[in-house]
Amino acid sequence: MAYQPAMVPPKKSKRTLFIVLGVVLAICCSGGVLGGFLLFRAAQEVTGPARSTVETFSGAIVDRDYPAAYRQLCSRVRDRVSEADFERQQSSQPDFTGYDIVGLNVSNNNGRVSGSATVRFTPAVGTNVTQAFPLVKEDGQWRICE
Repeated sequence: MAYQPAMVPPKKSKRTLFIVLGVVLAICCSGGVLGGFLLFRAAQEVTGPARSTVETFSGAIVDRDYPAAYRQLCSRVRDRVSEADFERQQSSQPDFTGYDIVGLNVSNNNGRVSGSATVRFTPAVGTNVTQAFPLVKEDGQWRICE
């Protein structure tokens, strides 16, 4: 009887392993990027209208367009402060040359939608002024409700 060497399985190519790992990694990364993009878009949809209200209000304050700023206030504030009084209060403030929204939060607690915004105003003279504005959703629109 002749000696028969044991059958040795063929060597698996490391190249195939690297290709499979590369494909799996590419799929995972693509899913992560897509998921992050969708999460970002969802957050924009939620905070976009609130941000728009804060931008309109802040821009009107910088431009000294007090009637436009007054229209961004909630009915509770407008019932308490007349437009003339609001204009008188705001016109006594320093002149602002710009603003930055440095914080924006929107929440829904048991169906009660609210939020807050933090705005940093840049005065013509002096140091920046940071102000927090409570936000409420009133008749489907976001309003500043100090």
